[in-house]
Order: sequence, then structure tokens, then C-alpha cells
Amino acid sequence: MTGPRNWLTIALRWVAGIAFAVPATLLLGASPAAAHPMPHSVVQLDVYQTSVTARLELPVDDLSRASGIDLSDTTRATLSLKAEALRTYLAEHIHPATTRGKAWQVSVGALSLSSTEQTSTGPYRELVAEAVLTPPVNTDVRRFTFGYDVIVHQVITHTALVTVRQDWAAGHVDGAGTTQVGTIGIDTRTMTVPALTVDLGHGSAWHGFLAMVKLGGNHILTGTDHLLFLLILLLPAPLAAAGRRWHGLVGARPALGRISRITLAFTAGHSAALAITALGRLDIPGWPVEAFIAASILVGAIHAIRPLFPGKEALVAGIFGLGHGMAFSFVLSEMHLSTGQLVTSLLGFNLGIELIQLLLVCLALPSLLVLARLRAQPALRLTGAVLTGTAALGWLADRLGMPNPVARAADSAGSHTTPMLAALTVTALASTAWTLFTRRQAQPDPAESPAAPPPRREERHGATRL
Repeated sequence: MTGPRNWLTIALRWVAGIAFAVPATLLLGASPAAAHPMPHSVVQLDVYQTSVTARLELPVDDLSRASGIDLSDTTRATLSLKAEALRTYLAEHIHPATTRGKAWQVSVGALSLSSTEQTSTGPYRELVAEAVLTPPVNTDVRRFTFGYDVIVHQVITHTALVTVRQDWAAGHVDGAGTTQVGTIGIDTRTMTVPALTVDLGHGSAWHGFLAMVKLGGNHILTGTDHLLFLLILLLPAPLAAAGRRWHGLVGARPALGRISRITLAFTAGHSAALAITALGRLDIPGWPVEAFIAASILVGAIHAIRPLFPGKEALVAGIFGLGHGMAFSFVLSEMHLSTGQLVTSLLGFNLGIELIQLLLVCLALPSLLVLARLRAQPALRLTGAVLTGTAALGWLADRLGMPNPVARAADSAGSHTTPMLAALTVTALASTAWTLFTRRQAQPDPAESPAAPPPRREERHGATRL
């Protein structure tokens, strides 16, 4: 009986060894790429009135394997040598069509290489391609089938995530996030790649208008440079200029008049420049405009320390407002809107700017009037002007090609809008309460006022005679 038992024991040990060795060999022999999730492709759609632009983000290794175009040693400098072959390959594997099956035109444009990283994938290189998808005339651009099998037709484990980045008619204009449409992958039952049905729903000009109002408000609220320019001009508005110094007050009504004129002039300047630049579709380089804005803030900061143009602040605000309006127009030019959409967007965007600007001026107004009456006013004004001037110098250097930490810190201030609004609200309420309290204290108490003297006897007799 010993022989058979020994034989059975040996056989079981062999089976257990094989069961352990085979998976271990597979795991140890697997390539490093299989040790973590593989990156997927991303297709971002920008939906316009008559076309759709697709931004393709494609992992280079999988793209090389699927297309047969070796990109392992390709750099940004040598990409142009393989650009034509890549465009041909991509155009052959992108097939949008109407819901009735009529094909759209596909044009592949700019190509670029970059490094990126997705969740749990580690860093990798990707090819970024821009494609324009144009439907037949008088067809619905918001509903179509998206035939797409780039990479997927060869790498069966690969998937493509399709999202919408910009869709004006649906109110999605800020580019801050994306709306997922669906995923494209191989159907393992049929070993085919089904087309994705894209249905973006009903769009309207009203949705676009409201989105642009919100975008305009956010732009002025987070645009630290625009706010600083306006506020630094308003800072000395309640003060009187004597020679080359700020000395004394001009009174509440004149101060309110100055603040109103400065605000209206700035509004008129940037509104006019925004309309002309946007509707004229003027192609203006960005860096001179941005440098001009930084210089305008610096001039305003110096004026808050020593009057440069007392009594002419409204004129200066209007002139410098032209540059700020040109900067506002860059937001609209990047959206590539049709003429009708552009007009609607211009109205909504400018309305959003003015609403938030009016809110901020109203919140700052009580503090400006109270600050002018404090003994610490010169020190506080000087501190605010120096900080503003420092930020302006940092921006000016950065926009002239010299990056610096001052500019980065000033830009980051625009991301803290909630604390800023809270601080302005608290100071406005406190300043208003302090103003009402001091006025009440200054008024005489009626109970303590002396009684009026009785009328003289002659007056009493005269009154009696009447």
C-alpha cells in the first residue's frame, strides 16, 4: 500500500507545482506596460453652428501599433516628416454621418506631440490631432453617428472616450469641463467597432446668451488685473489735489460724481473696444494688449500716490478701458462663433461684465468714502498703491517675456473670488454702519435742545388784533 500512496502524493505535488508555476511565469514575463492600465484615447468635440471640431488625444505606442507608422523616435521637430501619412490614416478611420447615413466631410489639420498622464497609467507620449467634421448642407449638426475606430480596429483592448468641450447652443462655453457623450470600443461578440450615436439635444440662442452672461461675470470677477485698475483709480476719488499731493476731501456728493464718471468712462471704453474688435474679427496679438493693461494699472497706482491727472480720471479710465476691452474680445475670438451667435454673445458677455462691475463698485463705495475720512487714510492708500504697483510691475515683466513669482502670485488672487466678495461685503456693511452711527452722533438731541422763547407782548397783542 505504500507504493500507490507515494505515487499519488508525487502526482499531487507535480500538479500543484504546475498550477503555481504557470501563472507566476506569465506574471513575471509580462511587459511593464501590462502591469498597469493602458491609456485610452480622448476625443473632445467643439460644436459650432455648421461644423464640429474634434481634438484627438492618442497614445503614441498604441497609435504606432495600429497604424504601422513608427513614432517611437519621432520628435516635435521631425513630426512633419510623417504628418501626411498620419493625416491619411486618421481620415480613413473617422466616419461621421447623418442619422440617415449620409457621410460628413473630414479634414485633419494640425498635429503635435506632447507628454501627459492619465489616472493610474503613468506618464506617456501622445499625439494631438485637430479634425474638422463638416455635415452636408441643411443637416442637423447636433445629431449624428460618429464612426470612429482609430487604434481600436487593431488594439482590441483600446477604448476612446468621447466628450463635448464647447457647445454654445447648449450653454457650455467656458471650457472648464467636459460633458461625456460615450465610449467607443470593440464589440467582442461581433468583433466590430459600432458607431457612437451622438445626440446633443435641443440648443437655443437663449442658452448661449445666459452662458455668456455668466462667462462675462466670471471673467471680470477672476480678472485680477481689470479689477485692480478700476479700484486703484477709484481709491483717491474722494480726495482733493493740492499741487502734487492729495490733501483734504472733496465732499460726499463730488466724490460720488467722480466715482460714477470713472466707472461709466471705463465701461464705455471697454464696451466700445470689445464690440469693434469682436464684430470686426480683428486679429490682434495678445501680448501688447496685456502689457498695455499692466502699464495702465501701474499708472493708476502712481496716481494714487501722487496725483498725475487730478480731475481727469474719467478720461484716463475711458482711454485705458479701450485696451481692457480688446483683452475681453480674446475670449470671444477663441470660440469661433457665427455672426449671429457672436452678436448675441457680445451682448451677454458685456452684460455679465457690467453687472459684476456694478456690484463690486457698490460694495467698495462705502469703504472708499469712510477710508478718506480716517486718520490712517494716507498710510492705507499708500500701502494699497504700492501693492498694486508691485503686481503691475510683475505683470508687465511677465507679459514682456520675463516670468516671475510676483505675476504668478497676482494671477492666483483671481482664484479666491469667494473670500474677496465676502471681505468686500463685510467691509461695506461695517462702513455703512459706521457712517450712520457717526451721523447720528453728530445730530443734536431734540430733547436737550433749548425751548423757544415766548413771543413778546406786542406780538401777542398784534396776533390778537389779527
